[in-house]
Amino acid sequence: MPYRTFAKNGAEVKGEFLGGCQAPVLARFVGKFRAVESRCRGDRYVLPYWRLEPIYDSVPGLRLRQLPRFSALFAAAYGLFSSPLMAQTEEVRSVQNIFNPTSTPAQLINDAGLLTMLICLGIFIIVTFLLFFGVWRYRRRGSEDDTLEPPQVYGSTAIELAWTVPPIMIVIVLVLVTARTVGEIQNHQPTGNPIRVRVVGHRFWWEYQYTDDKVTTANELNVPVSYLSAPRPVELTLESADVVHGFWVPELSGKLQAVPNHSNSLWLQPSVQGTYVGNCTVLCGEQHANMLLRVIVRSPDDFQRWLDNEKKPAQTPSEVDAGRHQFLLSSCGSCHAIKGTEASGTFGPDLTHFGNRETLGSGVVKNDESNLRAWLRNPQAVKPGCLMPNMQLNETQLNNLLAYLKALK
Repeated sequence: MPYRTFAKNGAEVKGEFLGGCQAPVLARFVGKFRAVESRCRGDRYVLPYWRLEPIYDSVPGLRLRQLPRFSALFAAAYGLFSSPLMAQTEEVRSVQNIFNPTSTPAQLINDAGLLTMLICLGIFIIVTFLLFFGVWRYRRRGSEDDTLEPPQVYGSTAIELAWTVPPIMIVIVLVLVTARTVGEIQNHQPTGNPIRVRVVGHRFWWEYQYTDDKVTTANELNVPVSYLSAPRPVELTLESADVVHGFWVPELSGKLQAVPNHSNSLWLQPSVQGTYVGNCTVLCGEQHANMLLRVIVRSPDDFQRWLDNEKKPAQTPSEVDAGRHQFLLSSCGSCHAIKGTEASGTFGPDLTHFGNRETLGSGVVKNDESNLRAWLRNPQAVKPGCLMPNMQLNETQLNNLLAYLKALK
């Protein structure tokens, strides 16, 4: 099957594609086949040529080329996971690597886990060797084996000690390593100037209260990076407003449950800036799998700017006053709070600086205009089972409310 490719690698052309959007198209290698990378309407698409063939008939500088059979199969498989929806999903749901710890608690857990895996690997190698050695050493050698009795080792002290003492020693080592790791994490004494955050799990979103700074936000936990010269641990107090939830960011910490009427403590000390994605780890209802959380690790100065901005009440231009009135008239303020307005609800996320957040619906989709419009039109279509009802907004009301929420920065 022919696929379209560029005459020169890295050649840049402009063409009309994806519904008439004008944007540059850049050829590059993906595995063993060529693909294009484009930017259109702020979204990133990586598409193999077999998906673009009917689109690029009018674009100059393209030619046909027969790819090897294996590359064609690889391209087809890649295309199934390269749609715009999948690209966006990967962006908001990036898979975290438990073997790449970037926080002190995660590093301690990783060290204990690697030691356990190495011990298990050693056991596996020894048992496998003995199994194959036994099969080879005591294989049937002829008809005379049918009349010979193998050596009797019943009651051998050496053999009894061999399969009793090593397992006991292995268990003792694992228990001591685990106890030490748990102790170092649970008995940690914070140094420097810790950030204290109260984390409350709701169905199906997360609430973050920065207790020392009187700041409340939702779903995206912003923290400063911690340097050896200036440690800045983050102390989390986990609680739940309804059912049991589980808080886990694989690259930053271990799992811990948020339990109603009970507080659990967890701490982070991230050493690398970036965005880390986690999940609720306890089945809490229909949208358990979409109860995501994001930890955004900022530089100290950037975090302080973010915190200072979060302390301010909502300030919006007069152009969106119609949306503010619509927000209050639609009873949105009975569930959501916006500092500086009459809205003081506690049932839903605080929306004071909603426009600065990266995602919607506890990390389900990106916080852009198209997704926000879809959410306001019918939240159940974006996140079925969430507790936000369809407010039955007409187009004018929706546009006013959309403009107001985007301005909350």
